[in-house]
Amino acid sequence: MASDIIDVESAGLLTTVQGAPRHGLRHLGVASGGAVDPWAHALANLLVGNEAGSATLEISLAGPTLHFARAARIAICGAGIDARAGGVALPGNRPVDLPAGTRLVLGACRDGARSYLAIAGGLQVPAVLGSASTDLRGGFGGVDGRALRAGDRLAIAAHPGSRARRLQVAPWWIDANPLPYVHPPGEPCTIRLLPGADAVEGLANTTWQVDARSNRQGLRLQGPPLALADGPERISEPVAPGTVQLPPDGCPIVLLADAQTHGGYPCVGHVPRADFPLLAQMRPGARLRFLPCTPAEARQANAEQRQRLHRIALAIDARIRSP
Repeated sequence: MASDIIDVESAGLLTTVQGAPRHGLRHLGVASGGAVDPWAHALANLLVGNEAGSATLEISLAGPTLHFARAARIAICGAGIDARAGGVALPGNRPVDLPAGTRLVLGACRDGARSYLAIAGGLQVPAVLGSASTDLRGGFGGVDGRALRAGDRLAIAAHPGSRARRLQVAPWWIDANPLPYVHPPGEPCTIRLLPGADAVEGLANTTWQVDARSNRQGLRLQGPPLALADGPERISEPVAPGTVQLPPDGCPIVLLADAQTHGGYPCVGHVPRADFPLLAQMRPGARLRFLPCTPAEARQANAEQRQRLHRIALAIDARIRSP
């Protein structure tokens, strides 16, 4: 299929190509990776008619400036971001048709840490180990295994719905909240936690603050140092996105999409997948508290979120198909 080109004029703080995770390779030491916020990533793709796992641009804190040689349909989900095309402010959570020659300027993320830009037809990058996602530590996937740079050129598959001759913003949008409730502004974010075998006192009744050293591998937390009841010599054990580790400094780390496959720090809990979107959007300085839950409650939350995404996908498809 013929492809169109997007020129990267400036790259933003950390912009990477992210798609579906790499499944079934953690026993070989390969991180699963993929979008840190799988919810926002999936919604952006669905809004432009892509498969939910298609490759998007994951934008961290501040975004790139892109030039579209051909007309394109886009959607932006996740953190609210200052987005402009031809000097016109663009809203998120809906399809937007861009005419050929559009210069899309993506500025600062306002109310979260990561935004996702999906483009109809999907980004055309080679799949490595079954995924287009960028593995920054491994140096593979995406664009040469690295973040975008000024001067990069991105190929997108030609899409029959991308023929706009002027800027067109859809008159409808979706409720992109991944949870059935709205988090009160200014309050610490509540994150569910399955207590681990090495449960530690104080983890669940402390308000933690996100450290600026956090990245795609893990969310580092600041607060009163914790200590285990005993401190025997540890051996490495398997870990995964969502695992909460307690390093020697006593400040927890919540592992994210690029989590290593094994670790020697005590595992003091695990965050259910339903709360991954909340973790993904926590900026440095944001506050959170852990709420212990049971395995049954975690499974229920995960199932409800999958069902909600399915209902949204059906609603979006009906909107896209309507004249």
